[in-house]
Amino acid sequence: MQLSLLEAFPGLYSWQIEPFWVEFVRRKLPIKNLPEALEGKILMQISDLHVGNRFDWNFLIESFQKAKQFNPDFVVYTGDFVNHGTSEDQENLEKVMNHAVHGKLSTFAILGNHDYGKNWDDTECSEKICDTLESFGIRMLKNSSEESHGLNFIGFEDLWSPNFYPEKVMESYDPSKAHIVLCHNPDACDRDIWNGYKGWILSGHTHGGQCRIPGIITPLLPVENRRYVSGEIDLQDGRMLYINRAIGHSFQIRFMVRPEITVFTLTRA
Repeated sequence: MQLSLLEAFPGLYSWQIEPFWVEFVRRKLPIKNLPEALEGKILMQISDLHVGNRFDWNFLIESFQKAKQFNPDFVVYTGDFVNHGTSEDQENLEKVMNHAVHGKLSTFAILGNHDYGKNWDDTECSEKICDTLESFGIRMLKNSSEESHGLNFIGFEDLWSPNFYPEKVMESYDPSKAHIVLCHNPDACDRDIWNGYKGWILSGHTHGGQCRIPGIITPLLPVENRRYVSGEIDLQDGRMLYINRAIGHSFQIRFMVRPEITVFTLTRA
């Protein structure tokens, strides 16, 4: 009997405990040309909510309440707000975003592949999600940029979507300013679209694999570049990538990959 309980524990843990055990990852984000007035400000990244029917999304609301205690200055949402984009998903997203975390200075968001419906090509679904988010005071960046208090936020539409056209916004990239790029799928880092960009790229999409044994196996990784798992990655050309492990899940299972909300402290590079 004791052995059976021990054998069952990893399964119960990965199903009922870790998927709801959110980690607030705190780290510095050194940004070139950052205005002195933004030194020490807090930027929070929330990614991959996956509101749907595969887990109890009320835990997202509880996590948002905890996140608000950090009193962030900027908040960025990096895609995949829903799981399949059904009408039920859309209704439940409104219930979740009614408790959304906002930045004192600005709040921005981009879309992920799941926000384009089941086959990643439903633009009507994606526009409904944009309308919902805008109604809650979240600025959508769709292959566009917006400056806030001297920090320029550049947002791409999703790599797998029919609207991935980041070249135009990157043509106007000004290296003398402070920038952060929001890009859901980190595989976009390997596309010829960057126009000499030097700086941070904040991504999601991978969920850190959801289940992994570090250094041994990460079986579920929806990217071509297998380096793109989670955390900080130096792209060796002046670009730095950070991949958030996601707060939601494609399926309610995690093992050694806790859901994450990232709390960055801005510093001058």
